[in-house]
Amino acid sequence: MMTEPSAYHRRVAAQKREAILGAATRLFLDSGYAGTSLAKVAEAAEVSKATLFKQFPTKAALFDAIVTTSWRTGEDDGAQPPAGDPVTGLTMIGRRYVALLTRPDMADLFRIVIAEMPRFPELAEAQFNRGKMPYFESVRSYLEAERAAGTIVVDDLDLAATQFLGMISNYVFWPRMLLPHWAPDKASMDHVVDEAVLMMRARYGAGRRSGAGQRSGTAVIPAGSPRPGRG
Repeated sequence: MMTEPSAYHRRVAAQKREAILGAATRLFLDSGYAGTSLAKVAEAAEVSKATLFKQFPTKAALFDAIVTTSWRTGEDDGAQPPAGDPVTGLTMIGRRYVALLTRPDMADLFRIVIAEMPRFPELAEAQFNRGKMPYFESVRSYLEAERAAGTIVVDDLDLAATQFLGMISNYVFWPRMLLPHWAPDKASMDHVVDEAVLMMRARYGAGRRSGAGQRSGTAVIPAGSPRPGRG
């Protein structure tokens, strides 16, 4: 008869898992995917190979776990805001997205995926399926809840979620792929989120008016903020 592991053993297992993921992330960032072996990860994490293989039998499984962990918001595990106030809800989601995209390792993990994709296409699939899509689906689910509450009018939820996240990531994240020193300040990033929310309200708000009277949602970056094309 199998018994459930004790709280102590669960805590030790969680600590070892955290050590493995931390060591693996550092090795992947320093040596690339091809240059990292499970043996090196076990050594760096100070765990036995048997312990490592028990949790992560393959390097692909280990990378999947890193990607999944990197996309967690860490804020109530990404709990969806309650429906009823899309401005407040989308602002909360937008702020979380900024915090996620500006984590120190996020851009570096994307660079690994891009660099190794010709040899290891499964890395791109992991980044997309384990990271991007679950987060995207959480935003889509929130918009669906707002639509059900009657606060927004939207036919294509996939497109609406793509538009909202794209307005934020196109300023906060993607320039970092080409501009090493891209680091807009918090005020600039908050402003981009606020303007993205205004755009969504203008386009999808249940009480929106067409034509005159709508405030433009075009983002105006505060003076002195970094811009793409400026180092």
